[in-house]
Formats: sequence, structure tokens, C-alpha cells
Amino acid sequence: MDDVLIVGAGPAGSVAAIVLARAGARVRLIDRAAFPRDKLCGDTLNPGALAVLRRLALAEGIERAGLEVEGMRLTGEGGFDFTARYPDGLRGRAITRRRFDQMLVEAAVAAGVRFEPSVAAHAVVVDRDRVCGVACGPTGRRRELLARVTIAADGRHSTIAFGLGLARHPEQPRRWAVGAYFENLEPPGRVGEMHIRRGRYLGVAPLSSGLVNICLVQPWTAGAPALRDAEGVLRREIAADPMLRDRFGRARLVAPPIVLGPLAVDGATADAVPQGLLIAGDAAGFIDPMTGDGLRFAIRGGEIAAAAALQALAHGWTGVPERHAALRTSEFSSKWRLNRGLRALVGSSIALRLATAIAPASKAVLRALVARAGDCDTAARELRRALQLRATKDELRSKFEV
Repeated sequence: MDDVLIVGAGPAGSVAAIVLARAGARVRLIDRAAFPRDKLCGDTLNPGALAVLRRLALAEGIERAGLEVEGMRLTGEGGFDFTARYPDGLRGRAITRRRFDQMLVEAAVAAGVRFEPSVAAHAVVVDRDRVCGVACGPTGRRRELLARVTIAADGRHSTIAFGLGLARHPEQPRRWAVGAYFENLEPPGRVGEMHIRRGRYLGVAPLSSGLVNICLVQPWTAGAPALRDAEGVLRREIAADPMLRDRFGRARLVAPPIVLGPLAVDGATADAVPQGLLIAGDAAGFIDPMTGDGLRFAIRGGEIAAAAALQALAHGWTGVPERHAALRTSEFSSKWRLNRGLRALVGSSIALRLATAIAPASKAVLRALVARAGDCDTAARELRRALQLRATKDELRSKFEV
């Protein structure tokens, strides 16, 4: 039996596995996919996410491989166009999820995690109302993987969370994303882009390989005819947008677009989660992150889940779900509110017109919004923590020097 079994090797699951293995836990990490694998995402680590990775000693390779991102460009209807750099020289990185996730999995294996790809969890194993692992494998060849703590980090369509009734897609909003990579664009700037249009938005991210990631998010219903022609939807949207059509005029689609949705996930309250189980990453709840902070939610959420698992291993299960939920709320609630507010803005034509009209006179507010979107407060806090730790180490070293 393992100490911890983690289902899902995305950023939340891999970071949780790394933190736990470094603490001495016996960790098994499984994923239904074979790695490396492609994943629809904005492909951007904002300054706050990068700062957490630095603290966890996971940023070095990512900083070498990723394209430096200096800030954000915001555009709206009527020609509004505003670019702001992150404050105090802070930077993010743009890197494909295929490469980023693979690097985290390799770091997990290097930390001592047992990684098993191409293993799909079908259901939890329950013993006396306590989750003690998962069942894998096809019918007739069922295999049980047992652990003292199980972490479900298997994404916004989590087999475990949805199977236990601990997650659901809300009736509203029902947004879907269509994303793809293009090449042969004019040289892109080193900023992430958010093009906000009535009822929808488009995110654009340059990558170090010369590719550009573009992702369209708007309301659809499952099975909508438009989603059966994802490439057509994306090309028509680009062609109709005066700020994008010329840049993408000679661009070549590298691979068929990926469609994902519905995006929003409502998670369960702490008292509904059975003993032995923690839920992390998008499986614990998801709001389409217009501010580009989805990866910080995943990275920090994985670290928080690892801390909860270590508590459970050391002191038992009492109070663990409540503390886990409280820490997630403390860490993310203000950003969740910001994302909900921006999502409501996009959905209201009146509010969007008003915001576009007053935005040119509110540059200080927009710069603050870009800093908030980039989790620059988190980056500054992590820097202060690192400086304090370094000062403490220097003080101790000076005391014991002979």
C-alpha cells in the first residue's frame, strides 16, 4: 500500500506528488494518458505561478525553455487597445502544456514518485465509508491501487469527483473553448493578449518555438453544430476581428483545433468529501480563468493538497478536509471573484460597452488589473519570503562560523 495515490499527472497532481515525495511519503502517480501529451491551455505561467515554482525549485528548466512574458495586452470593441508591463520587472513564461507537464512529471520521478502512465481510474475503492484507493483496468481485469490517502487531480471532467457526486457542471455559464497553434505569423510581442468581445474572448500567447497559441472562449451547448467545425469557427472569428485578421492572414494551422467544455465546474463542500480523499486542481472546482491564472491555481492547489495529505498521514483525518478547503478559499477566493466579475462583464453587452468607453481614462486601473491578473502580489510575497529565508540562513551561518 502506498502512502498517497494521486490520480492525474497534470500540474496539480505532479506538484502534489513532488512535495509529498520530498517529505518522505511513498507516492504513486497515475494518469490515463501517455506522456508527453497535448493539453488545451493558455500556455502561460504568470509571475505569481513562476514565483511558486521557484520556491519549489522547479522553475530553472522552465525558465530556460519558456518565452519571457513581460505583461498583458487588453483590447475591446471600438478600437480600444492597451498594453501594460508587469510591475517591478516581474516576468512570466509561455511554454506549451505538453512540455511543461512533461517536465513536472520528470521532476516527480526524480523525487522518487512511482509514475504509471496510461492507467485510467474508473472508481474509488471504499472500505467502511473511507476511500482507500482506486480501481483501474478493463472489466474482467480489475486492478486495485490502495493508499492511505487518495488525491483526485484528474481534471475538470474528473472521473472520481463526478462519480462520487462531488462535482458538477453548473447550468450557467456553459462556456466552451476552441484552441489551436498557428505558425508564420508576424513576430509576436512578448506579452499575453486578451481580446474581449461581446459574449466571448480570445486569448493569444506567443511561444519560444515561434508558434502562437490562440484560444476562443464563448457559450455553446454540448453538440452544437459550430463545435463540429472547430477550425471553421476559429478561422471565422479571426477573419472577422480587425485586430487579428491581418496578423493571421498568412498564418498556417499546425494541427486541428482542440475543443474543451463545458469549462465551469462546481466542487463539493468539505463535509461531503469522504475520508481518505482529497480533491485538487480543476477537479475541485474551476472558473474559466480570463486573467490567465489557471496554472497558478493548479500549482498552488497541488501544494495545498500535499500539505493536507501530510497532515492526514501524521495526525489522522479529523479536520483535514475543513483545513484543506479553508486554505484553498483563503488562497484563491479573491481571484475567483475577479474572474467571475470579468466573466459577467463579457456576458453583458451594456457593461462591456460602458467598460470600453471609460477604459482609456482609467489607465492606472488597467495597470493595476494587469498586475492583479499576473498574480504579482503573490510573486512579491514569494520574493520577500525567499529574502527572509536567505537572511536567516546567513545569520545562522555567521553564528556558527569558526
